[in-house]
Amino acid sequence: MNRPRFVLASASPARLKTLRDAGVEPEVIVSGVDEDNVTAESPGELARALATLKARAVVSTLNDHATVLGCDSVLEIDGVSYGKPGTPEVARERLRTMRGRSGILHTGHCLFDTTSRHEIRELASTTVYFADLTDDEIDAYVETGEPLVVAGSFTVDGLGGPFVTGIEGDYHNVVGISLPLVRRMLAEVGIPWPALWKTPSKFEYDEAEAARYDESRGGPERARAAAEAVHELLPKGGRVLELAVGTGIVGAELVALGNLVHGVDLSPAMLRHARIRLPGHLAVGDANRLPLADRRCDAVVAIWLLHLLDDSDPVLAEVARILRPDGVFITTTEKSEATRYAGGRGPNDQRAQDALTLLVARAAAHGLVLDGATTFAGHNQARGGGTTPVYPLIRFRRSGR
Repeated sequence: MNRPRFVLASASPARLKTLRDAGVEPEVIVSGVDEDNVTAESPGELARALATLKARAVVSTLNDHATVLGCDSVLEIDGVSYGKPGTPEVARERLRTMRGRSGILHTGHCLFDTTSRHEIRELASTTVYFADLTDDEIDAYVETGEPLVVAGSFTVDGLGGPFVTGIEGDYHNVVGISLPLVRRMLAEVGIPWPALWKTPSKFEYDEAEAARYDESRGGPERARAAAEAVHELLPKGGRVLELAVGTGIVGAELVALGNLVHGVDLSPAMLRHARIRLPGHLAVGDANRLPLADRRCDAVVAIWLLHLLDDSDPVLAEVARILRPDGVFITTTEKSEATRYAGGRGPNDQRAQDALTLLVARAAAHGLVLDGATTFAGHNQARGGGTTPVYPLIRFRRSGR
């Protein structure tokens, strides 16, 4: 079963976590809708209208088919809508109004499937009962900053959880997304919920594997050698994206050499280590479908990635898409044809996806022209007293067309 492209049109960490906990890894595209300037006849209709605007705004930016889900939540008390308070003063006033009472948390959902051009707009509503908070509890809660950025000035899955005494309805809806409702909406456009489950990837690592990864791959010396070689081939200045950034060990060395580096990786465990080295510059991402707009990068780097792939062509296509004209793609390549046999591949087996002749031909089809090369030594990589391996590094340049 092929997993469809599923996009979450929301910046909410709680919605993303809820989907991830249910086995779904959506692509996140923030809509940019100005929520403060939208009005409706009722709190529920406001939530549904905002969700619809978010979904439509993201759909308008797509250049490929996807199923887009927009969500927005509004708390209703006595017929009045309460969104994000924004300031401590407003949050404090709202929490005092809410204490000891109940409200209705409305979450609007809008699903737009670009293949069928089917748009579904739904609303889920859950009654929430609030504890009789003291002024000191309200002050302490507001000081955490949490109630300032959530609808209704409270959470049920965070620091505000102890202040919610009960709910009637779907718990996940209070968090910001009704999973049972989304399942039904997806079914209407022909997508069964299990089709969204994320299948295990050979590129994902658990925490133990991530913790020992650097040592098993030559450690800081090899990373420094790789970064210095890459630096020789990079244009000066500009934005560098490292694919399969891993623990960030090479990226950090590139930063030390004066480069602005961002990284993507499929493995959350690897990225937890990378965030120590490259704080604020990382994202979970698939090299086959990068979360960047066209022509945004001056350089893309892939160290020890392509040889792991079943097909390198989709990655080359994505690299060409996000590179600016005259931007460069730098990647390691197969050391020699001897590695085919060392890896157990015979003459009739599938070619290594980092084989030089294969890469040159495929890259050219995407407007990437080979125009540079160098090598670096694999420090701490010699086996059984053998010689230290030498890794070829090649550079492609994006044509200006």
